[in-house]
Amino acid sequence: MADEIDGLKKQLSAQQDKLNEEARDKLVKQIEAKQKSFDRSTQDAQEDFQNQQGEIGNKILTKMAPLIQKYVADNGYGLIFDTSQAWPRGPVMVSGPAMDITLPIVEAYNVQSGVAAPAAGSVAPKPARPATSPATKPAAPAPKTPASTPPKQ
Repeated sequence: MADEIDGLKKQLSAQQDKLNEEARDKLVKQIEAKQKSFDRSTQDAQEDFQNQQGEIGNKILTKMAPLIQKYVADNGYGLIFDTSQAWPRGPVMVSGPAMDITLPIVEAYNVQSGVAAPAAGSVAPKPARPATSPATKPAAPAPKTPASTPPKQ
């Protein structure tokens, strides 16, 4: 649809001097109608994507919430924040990898669910700590628990 609109715009630009006023107005209206339709379709697609993303996130969080709550209680955390959106869109101004509990939570989920982690070499090498995770990124741990000490495996 975008290509069609671009083609019509090029046609208007190339033939603008050759078209009479009525033909020019008709082409402009055609471009505007197609652009409006394209914009609506794009917005609808974005809304559908966001709705699906929210549904998937809720399903994941429903499964992960008990593990997160247990991990928080066992490790003395007082509060966990979602840092998937950087400040000012998100509430956390600064966070570091030492405060990220995503990896131990995912590992605990894998153990509980009986699903083994992917074998080494079967997928791209995984980083020591994931950079982002929308539903499980923490704030600072309670003062008694060192944030940089990973749980023993």
